[in-house]
Amino acid sequence: MKPFFPLSVGLLALLAIIVPIQPISSVPSKRVFTVEASQYAYSPGVISVNPGDMVTINLVATDVAHGMYIEGYELAVFSDPGQSASITFVADKNGHFRLRCNVSCGAMHPFMVGEIQVGQNYLLVRAFGIATIAAIAFIVYQHKIRPQNASE
Repeated sequence: MKPFFPLSVGLLALLAIIVPIQPISSVPSKRVFTVEASQYAYSPGVISVNPGDMVTINLVATDVAHGMYIEGYELAVFSDPGQSASITFVADKNGHFRLRCNVSCGAMHPFMVGEIQVGQNYLLVRAFGIATIAAIAFIVYQHKIRPQNASE
């Protein structure tokens, strides 16, 4: 088999990994989330927003005092038990940003984390593209070597 085929398959797979995918254009909107903080989790644990959204998070501590620090945005909010506190910001950075409790709330405090996802997660789309390229390459490869084996 000529080296052109494996090289072209490799280039297609590389393109599927590195070529940026254009996000679906959406108009930024106001998003309001109520996040309950209890030992030792946030509920919901993951918040998904679109780039440019005005995000308001109402933090409600259900058992003891809790806080929420948003890594990457360098923002923090604090809530006493049974009370609500809010924080508002524009989601102007794409990516995944960890939420951490910034108030010592007990023994498992360091493991109290959540996440804000800004933008779409295209990992699944890219994985599907690579798997499709690999399947097509396998079929073409099998088709090309069978006639050679049949003549032997």
